Amino acid sequence: MPVDPVCGAEVPETVKYRLEYGGTTYYFCCEHCMAKFKENPEKYVGSRR
Repeated sequence: MPVDPVCGAEVPETVKYRLEYGGTTYYFCCEHCMAKFKENPEKYVGSRR
C-alpha cells in the first residue's frame, strides 16, 4: 500500500489525492497533505530520487 510522503499514513491506490512528480505517482491521505507536497516536493522526495 502506498504511503503518504508528507504524514506517513498508508493510503489505498484508489484515493483521489494523487500527484505525478518526477515520473512517480505519489498518493496522499487528504488535500492538505497534497498541498504541502506541492509547496516543496523536494522536501519530501529529495533523498528518494
